[in-house]
Amino acid sequence: MEKKISEMNYNEEAIVKSIDEDLKLKVAGMGIRVGKNLKMITKHPMKGPVVVSVDGANTSLGLGVADKIIVEIE
Repeated sequence: MEKKISEMNYNEEAIVKSIDEDLKLKVAGMGIRVGKNLKMITKHPMKGPVVVSVDGANTSLGLGVADKIIVEIE
């Protein structure tokens, strides 16, 4: 099932399927690339950032960025 990172549930794991072209370079520096596995660590309420784990490192993403990355839930 495909969804945006911002729609993932706690502890849910997924594979990155697509990233908006304008974000690819920015998030690549965070280790987020198409084909990578990631896990939702926490979501902050009231439109706050989400924290995902990629290759054992936690990365915080703003909701605007998290809305532009599509993942496939495992």
